[in-house]
Amino acid sequence: MPRRKLTAEEIDLWRKVTQQAERLHPELPESVHPTTLPKPKPSKAPKPRIEGFELGQSAVPKPTYMALKPSVSDGLRAKPVQMDTKAFGRMKRGKLKPEGKLDLHGMRVDTAHPALIRFVLTAQASGKRLVLVVTGKGKDRDEPGPIPTPRGVLRNHVPQWLSLQPLAQAVLQVTPAHISHGGDGAFYVYLRRNR
Repeated sequence: MPRRKLTAEEIDLWRKVTQQAERLHPELPESVHPTTLPKPKPSKAPKPRIEGFELGQSAVPKPTYMALKPSVSDGLRAKPVQMDTKAFGRMKRGKLKPEGKLDLHGMRVDTAHPALIRFVLTAQASGKRLVLVVTGKGKDRDEPGPIPTPRGVLRNHVPQWLSLQPLAQAVLQVTPAHISHGGDGAFYVYLRRNR
């Protein structure tokens, strides 16, 4: 948009104002006036040095703060397979028959932990490879509260116990059982060979 030129009346008014106004810096000489710079000429847009870049393509997505910890079964299913993959597939489909079974129904934590240690170490010593540990799915809590509590105390503790010493050296793989062997209320425990 072109600038409008001042009229003669506007120029006379400006001269009257400048004659009556006091200088802010009287120590500077009057001859110093700012020079007007020429208008910049439009230049061509520079070529981008990075080709194929999209804004935010390498940005890390924000974590969801409301995400709850995954269930024990989901956590075990996400772990990498340590045993023979063919045998693992047969075990998940319920085709392998467990050689031993420990039922922890009705036990408290203080009695279930020693029973699990005794059972697993004895099974490994006797040369068994696949055992079944039944924990049950657990009861729903009667009193809902602001903090979510996991369902089934033993169901949440048994995988942790199996990953700690003295059972960690005996256990090769832990996975939720097939529905025919108890489903989410039981775990297959695949043992290492006794050396």
